[in-house]
Amino acid sequence: MDTVDIELRSKLCVALDVDDMVEAVRIAKELSPWFGVAKVGLELFTAAGTDAIGILTGLGYDVFLDLKMYDIPTTVEKASRVLGALGVKYATYHAQGGVDVLTAGAAGLRAGAEEAGLPEPIPLAITVLTSDADAPEHIMPARVRLAVESGMGGLVCGPNDVKEAKQYAPRLVGVTPGIRPAGAEHHDQVRVATPKIALDNGSDLLVIGRAVTLAEDRVAAAESIVDSCLS
Repeated sequence: MDTVDIELRSKLCVALDVDDMVEAVRIAKELSPWFGVAKVGLELFTAAGTDAIGILTGLGYDVFLDLKMYDIPTTVEKASRVLGALGVKYATYHAQGGVDVLTAGAAGLRAGAEEAGLPEPIPLAITVLTSDADAPEHIMPARVRLAVESGMGGLVCGPNDVKEAKQYAPRLVGVTPGIRPAGAEHHDQVRVATPKIALDNGSDLLVIGRAVTLAEDRVAAAESIVDSCLS
């Protein structure tokens, strides 16, 4: 398999959780036939800063900036305005911050993109971290409602939670980390599922990291992910 259907590729995000931009670019180039979105998290952003956004955009990726912003609304709005102008497609905000923080983030991100003449980005509310095994059952639905009220464009939740989340907010984009092929190591994730299960549950974007980036053969791992999405 040399390439992937454009629609499926747009639903696959490779998590570049490394501390070296050179290594991130190497992985991004190798996996670009299968992944249309690249995630920049705290590790890579700390190492490379905003340069990571421009470099990955230049490689043809949509950028998912996963900084999980949570601060006073004014700070979040101003930082988000900068990120919107830099061309990120997705940016994350902790729903735990409440309506004011989420509203400020969404407004700032969209305003920054509009002022730069860029397409409208998608602000994402983090509901429950995929490493959190002890979150009470009411937390996720409550944070979904916060996201809707705040004008968020999407949600980040576990692949087994996205179906329920879409019942409360069917129009929001569902982003799911914790994607693991059948039999793969879960690492520090507890809210996990296979790519096919996540898609069947309504996920719009699958965030896949170590299952591919740490594989001995990354190309084979990427092809396996795609096959599992289609089977």
